[in-house]
Order: sequence, then C-alpha cells, then structure tokens
Amino acid sequence: MLLAVYERAALMLICLFLLTRTRTFRELLQKEQHTGQELLAVTVIFSLFAIFSTYSGIPVEGSLINVRIIAVMSGGILFGPWVGIATGTIAGVHRYLIDMGGPTSVPCLISSIVAGFVSGYIKLKVIKQHRWGIGIIGGMLCECLTMLLVILYAQPMSLGLDIVSKIAVPMIFGGVSIGMIVLLVQGVEDEKEVIAARQAKLALDIANKTLPYFRHIDSQSLNQICDIIRTDIQADAVAITNEHNILAYVGVGAELYNIGHEIISEMTKESIHSGKITIKNNDEAERTPQIHSLIIIPLWEKGVVTGTLKIYYCHAHQITNSLKVMAVGLSQIISTQIEVSRIEQLREMADQAELRALQSKINPHFLFNALNAISSSIRINPDTARQLIINLSRYLRYNLELDGAHINIKKELYQIQDYIAIEQARFGSKLTVIYDIDEELSFNIPSLLIQPLVENAIVHGIQPCRGKGVVVISVKPDGEHRIRIAVKDTGSGISEQVIDQVKRNELPANKIGLLNVHHRVRLLYGEGLHIRRLEPGTEIWFYISLADRRLAA
Repeated sequence: MLLAVYERAALMLICLFLLTRTRTFRELLQKEQHTGQELLAVTVIFSLFAIFSTYSGIPVEGSLINVRIIAVMSGGILFGPWVGIATGTIAGVHRYLIDMGGPTSVPCLISSIVAGFVSGYIKLKVIKQHRWGIGIIGGMLCECLTMLLVILYAQPMSLGLDIVSKIAVPMIFGGVSIGMIVLLVQGVEDEKEVIAARQAKLALDIANKTLPYFRHIDSQSLNQICDIIRTDIQADAVAITNEHNILAYVGVGAELYNIGHEIISEMTKESIHSGKITIKNNDEAERTPQIHSLIIIPLWEKGVVTGTLKIYYCHAHQITNSLKVMAVGLSQIISTQIEVSRIEQLREMADQAELRALQSKINPHFLFNALNAISSSIRINPDTARQLIINLSRYLRYNLELDGAHINIKKELYQIQDYIAIEQARFGSKLTVIYDIDEELSFNIPSLLIQPLVENAIVHGIQPCRGKGVVVISVKPDGEHRIRIAVKDTGSGISEQVIDQVKRNELPANKIGLLNVHHRVRLLYGEGLHIRRLEPGTEIWFYISLADRRLAA
C-alpha cells in the first residue's frame, strides 16, 4: 500500500514536472505576485490533482488510500493560503459527496480543509528553504488527524481502529512526497534568479556597447543604439521616441517611417502620459502588420517621462516576463545615460559660453594698449604706425575668422608676434623677446591663451623696471604625453599675494588677463596656471595633455 501511495504521488510529480516545462506555468511560478485569475487557474490544477487522487485511491474497509492531502498541501505551500484553502475545501467536499455515508467521509472532509489552512500558514510563516521539510511534517500531522477522526467517527470504534491499522502507515508516510513536489517546483522558481542574473548581464553588456554613442546624441547615434539592442536581444525591431516624434527605428518596417518627423502612436502617447509599461502580446501593429508583439517602456529624466523604448517581435507572445524585467532594467540604464549625456552637453555649452565671455574680457584690454601705441607713432614715424596698423588688423582678423575655440599653435604664435610688434613700438630697446619653440610641434590651442601671459610679463614685469628686460616664450614637449607652455620674464617679479589670489580664484588688482587665462586653462585641461617668482622676474606655465581630442591639428 505504501508503494501504491508513492506511485500515485510520483504520477502527480511527473504531471507537475511536465507543467513546469511549459513557459506559461514557469512564468507563473517565477512571479512574486499573482492575479486572481492566475490563482484561480492554479486552484483548478491542484483541485483536479486532489480529485484524481480520490478517484484513483485504493479501497480498504470502506476507506480510500490516496494522495489527496499531498495535492492540497503542495498547492498551498507553493501558491499561498487562498489556493491551499480553496483546494482543500474542494477536495474535501468532493471526498464527502462520493461517500456520504462512509466511515471516513467526514474525517477526510475535515482533514482536507485543515490541510489547506496548514499549507497556507507554512507559505506565509516559514522561510522558503525550510518549507519542504515543514510541509512533510504538516502533511503527516494532517494524516494523523485523519486517523484520529476516523477512530472517533466510525461506528463501531472497532471498525475505525481496523481501518486505521491498515491505512495509517501508507497514508502518513506518503506525506514525504510533499517535500519532493515542493522541492521540484521551488527549483523552477529559483531559476528566476539565474534568469535575472543573465538578463542583468545582458542589459549591462548592451549598456557597455551603447555608452560611446550616448556621448553625443543625434539621429545616427540613436540608430546605432537601437541596432545594438535589437541584435543583442534578438528582436525584430527597436525604436526610441521622445514625447512627440520617433527619433530612431531599426528593423522590420523601418522603411515605412519618416524618422525624426514621424508622430508617435496613440498607444505610445498613452504610455508616456501614464508612465506605465505597455505590452501587446497578440496584436497587429497598424503601420507594420507583420509585428504581433511589442513592449513600450517609458524613459524617465528627473522624474518626468521624456520618451520611450519600444521593442517589437513579428511572432505573438514573445514578450515574456524575463524579457520585460530585462527591458525595464535596460530602459533605466538608457534613461540614466541620456540624462548624463544631456548634463554633459549642457556643461560643455556652459564651458564654451564661459570661455567666450572670458575671451571677450581680454580683447578690449589689448585693443586699448594697441591703439595707444599706434596713436603715439602716427606723427613721429608714419611708416611704423602703418606697420602697427597692419599688425593689429592681422591680429584682429585671426581672431574674427575663428569659428571655434581652438586654433593651431602656429597661428597663436603669429598673433603673439603681431602683439609683440605693437608692444616693442611702445618700449623700444627696453624689451627683448626670445622664442624657444619646438618647430616640429603642431597642435591646437584656444585663441588668446598665451598672449595675456606675454602681456602680463611686459606690462607688469618689464615696464616697471628701470633697465632692459627679456621675455622668453617657450613651447616644449614635457614627456611623451603633454606639452609645457611657459612665459618667463626678467622683470620686477610677481608678488606672493597675487600668486595666492590666483590660486584662490580671486581677482588680483590689474591682473584680469592672468586670472582669465587661469580660469580657461582650468576649465579646458583640469589644471590651472603654475606661477613662480624668480630672482629677478616671474615664470608662468601650464600643461596641455596630448590625449585631449581638441588638440588635433
């Protein structure tokens, strides 16, 4: 009889195993929360198991040796009290109705309902790792309750004792099967952690591949992002939208869309408005009838939906729960990358605006000195004045013709030479300028970055001195990966107070050009000016990394 019980439990185990091979049942097992419809379906399955167990039972003295309690306990432990109680009630009532006058009908009714409550309690109160063991004990206790009730209910009692003596051992020890069933199904449940890890890795791999394309977002980069996602998740089409238009679409039906101008669908608008994921698993897309499965995931920036990620499949029922979880994680990564990209673009725009503002503060200062030098030379030496005007016009032309923040170092040096020509007209033999330049170097540099340092050396270093002075302009490699640009003079020397003020980003008196260059160098290259007082004079230098993409000549 014990073997017969195990045979029937094994049959139930095989049926459950086959169920776990179906995608629908596996997804049902792997869910944290179930809908009422899903719980109803599970209740029907385990109730059928229990009813079949009753019909396939072995008759013994008016009783049935069966695995009904095993079905009730397994359903409740796996899916909760509602399934356990409902299955126990259905199984108990059925057992009572098919043998209303039998000596075991009422005890089986009571123990089946009790088993439903016990299994629900185990589901709620016992940790997952221990449920299979506690389930075995609970099933055995419920069967013991059945035996006790049979003894009390059967008339005469000797009949009850006779029945119990024959069915107690197989019925009670058959409860071991509960643990096997619970372990089998929990093994399928645990697979979701492996699936989640696999999907998380896939999402991170996609994020790693798409990261370079988020640095400068445009239609081409978004198309590349969609293509990477489509390939890696084996989708038939992928699209990214904003609140109004389709920004990128790759895959089946791409030729039907006017990307960048195509208005999003009403379904997408609803998903953006509600902020909820939309899934259509057996539908036909209006524009592309070959598409039958789609998922629309909102993309969030600062708590606001600013677009969607849309994934399409040609076959129906392709949007599984694991795909949904992966797509949600991927959309969160994309949302973060888009937000970071926009912040980076805003930062670059702010830096460029600040650089332009700083540069505009330098130009008037230089023009004032240049015009003074020219006006002083007009009557005394018209040829010199003419040449100075040429120097000034050439210098201004270089500046006005710039279409960006950077020019070649050679052009910058031409600007400096024109500037020095004007200053030498002011100072005459008092000023000597030496160029220590590596002629083989060719790289880009922001306009008017070196000239203010030269101006500072002349105006605040050489001019206050009584004797002659020398300014050395140096552009030399410093190792393999950076360039050192320095301006050194033999003038009166900079004060330590000014050096400290520049380091603290405070504006020293009459040193606006020096502070502006310090700001610009720090914004562009991360490290500001280095200033050192000499005896005599001052040396100011800064470094440019050759790895900076803006240095390409």
